[in-house]
Amino acid sequence: MPATYDDANLVMQILRWGGETGLAEALGELMDEGFNPETAEANEPAVRSVLFFGETVGTFVKQGVLDRGLVEDLWWIEGMWSRVGPAAQRQRQRLGEPRLFENFESLATGG
Repeated sequence: MPATYDDANLVMQILRWGGETGLAEALGELMDEGFNPETAEANEPAVRSVLFFGETVGTFVKQGVLDRGLVEDLWWIEGMWSRVGPAAQRQRQRLGEPRLFENFESLATGG
């Protein structure tokens, strides 16, 4: 099923929210060659921002509220997850909560 105007409206709201929360700056930090996914922590501001963004979008897709194809056309979800996923996985272990950021991971890995 193709994306709808409702999907587009929700995406515009997500883009606005991302702008308000500094998502572009956070992504800039994560994509910098000095960023190390293997040592980054989930509570670092840039990592936290991208994790919450990805989990929100992933939840919308999982619940059928937002078209997956539209999301994949707009954002490099796999690339974002590759940068913050290791921190999310360490946080899961630390907190003993395997569901933490699971919707972001599922979206990124095609689950």
